[in-house]
Amino acid sequence: MQPVFAELATGTAILIGLGVVVVLVLMYFVSIYNRLVNLKNRFKNAFAQIDVQLKRRYDLIPNLVETAKGYIKHERETLEAVVKARNTAVSAGQQAAANPGNPQAMQGLSSADAALTGTMTKLFALMESYPDLKANQNMLALQEELTSTENKIAFARQAYNDAVMTYNTAREVFPNNMLVGFGDFPPAELFQVAAPEQRENVKVQF
Repeated sequence: MQPVFAELATGTAILIGLGVVVVLVLMYFVSIYNRLVNLKNRFKNAFAQIDVQLKRRYDLIPNLVETAKGYIKHERETLEAVVKARNTAVSAGQQAAANPGNPQAMQGLSSADAALTGTMTKLFALMESYPDLKANQNMLALQEELTSTENKIAFARQAYNDAVMTYNTAREVFPNNMLVGFGDFPPAELFQVAAPEQRENVKVQF
């Protein structure tokens, strides 16, 4: 009987040992899963900070165009281009905000942002020829607010891109990549200005 009890004890110990190993492995993968969730939420929150500043920029532009309109009435094409680019950017921003990190949405926002930057740059260059507009107090206030907003957008974009890089790296390394298919962890897209020559912030000093 004694050998039988010894064998049972040994078998039980092995089963307990295997059970402990299985539990530890499960806990390890749960921790990886939770970290991926945390990193995904982090880059989404980072985009929310960009969204706040983009909306602030979009709200300022109509006021700027309205102020400029009184001085550069003959430059209607430029003003209309700014308004059109602004409206396109608003739409692209809404799509990106609904699904931060989505490649198509982020690429659309990047392209719209680049187009808006281009039209704004042309508008400010045009304003150089209108001294009275440059001295307008409302325009000076808008200039200051836009400068501040552009700086905040740049910082928020960098924070978002850093968060996306951390998330993408975490989802690609082993053994994390084994869990990607078990959850909603698609690759996230960086927020980059589409045209290399337009990577600088909008220059609002004039």
